[in-house]
Amino acid sequence: MTAGSAAGRVWGILAPGKHLEILLRRSFWVRLNRNRVAILFLAAFMAVPALAQSGGADTYKAKCALCHGADGLAGTPAGKMLKAASFKDPAIVKAPDAELIAIVRSGKNKMPAFAGKLADDQIKAAVAYIRTLQK
Repeated sequence: MTAGSAAGRVWGILAPGKHLEILLRRSFWVRLNRNRVAILFLAAFMAVPALAQSGGADTYKAKCALCHGADGLAGTPAGKMLKAASFKDPAIVKAPDAELIAIVRSGKNKMPAFAGKLADDQIKAAVAYIRTLQK
């Protein structure tokens, strides 16, 4: 039986220097896998808040921006024609979230109701996004 054969490895007989080579290979792969896990964890950790905010932004862009504009100032042609409210209006800035959620659900003036069209979580996320536009 030779020192490097498969049978020799089963019994722990390796050529001199092979132990070091195997340890170096294993430690390389362990470090590589550990780094991959750390990177994936960090990416997931950073992506969660972005995803939470992007849900509100996506809903806003799809349902609100046509009239209220990307900046929330209601300067779009549709917003001017329908006299949509600017989100920087002091009355809207002071309004509690519950009031804005109720307006989105039920509609107000020429604004359509979104109850049944948007889930409650989508409405709350859109209102949270609107609050970011007010800053």
